[in-house]
Amino acid sequence: MTDTKALAALAMTTIDCTDPSGEAKFWAAALGGEVTYADENYGMVVHAGGQRLGFGRVEGWKAPGWPNTSGTKQFHLDLAVDDLAAAEEALTALGATKPAEQPSTDWTVLRDPDGHPFCLTKAANW
Repeated sequence: MTDTKALAALAMTTIDCTDPSGEAKFWAAALGGEVTYADENYGMVVHAGGQRLGFGRVEGWKAPGWPNTSGTKQFHLDLAVDDLAAAEEALTALGATKPAEQPSTDWTVLRDPDGHPFCLTKAANW
């Protein structure tokens, strides 16, 4: 690896959705963060280490399918957890849902309240 000076710093990841306030509340609870702003058009969460997630309302936004063979998912979040079953239970209590099709026993795919797929994996695997 060569040493290079970064041209920019990633300040925040913003995710398109239909309900920014609801998304911000869900992800703040899921990640142990704080909702720092939320209204009908935009929501922001600050969590561990000052990382920021934003949620921007997009008229007509549709959740990607799962499994997603057409590539319309674009990206997803991978969350490292100590206990897959306990994390799944806690996140579904917050409003996540679990699709029937799952990739393996080492990963669990859930969907947040607005339909974005995200993965749970054992922290020890990282």
